[in-house]
Amino acid sequence: MIEYIKGHIEELLPSNAIIDVNGIGFDLNISLATYSEIGDKREVKLFVYESIREDAHVLYGFATKRERELFLLLISVSGVGANTARMILSSMSVDELQNTIASGNANSLKTVKGIGLKTAQRIIVDLKDKINLTGEMVESTQTADDGKASEAEQALVMLGFLPSAVHKTVEKLLKETPSLTIEQIIKQALKLL
Repeated sequence: MIEYIKGHIEELLPSNAIIDVNGIGFDLNISLATYSEIGDKREVKLFVYESIREDAHVLYGFATKRERELFLLLISVSGVGANTARMILSSMSVDELQNTIASGNANSLKTVKGIGLKTAQRIIVDLKDKINLTGEMVESTQTADDGKASEAEQALVMLGFLPSAVHKTVEKLLKETPSLTIEQIIKQALKLL
């Protein structure tokens, strides 16, 4: 997994940045917040989320770890994909979004293009316990589980299983036994798939 990419900005658009790292150009999808933060810099370090699917290998770049952590929390919500999460982070700052979720303000989330009332409520219900009242992200074992789940899911998809089936199976296994290692998740999932 790629933690970050550090290099020279070759091209910068509000939706993506092409970063040259020793002659290799990485195309990263970014939010407007990241675009604003790196706007006039020539050299940047962007924290990365890799989305590996059957039909695409997509990189998302973030100016801060906090923004990436919030992105990961958003995509853990059922019905919120990577592009929707990026749209949310483009419409609100990290602090605004954390405060919106912590205060349960679904109407504020509804103002984001593509987010309806049900999705806004689901985001708040799923993430409110992961963000405390001061708007800070709560450190929990769930965050670690999200990383384990993601790695296990990527491995299973690479083995040829359908992403939707893999996600449901891994989620079920971690709900039953949160302490499973990545290897244990994969082995048990192979028995169930």
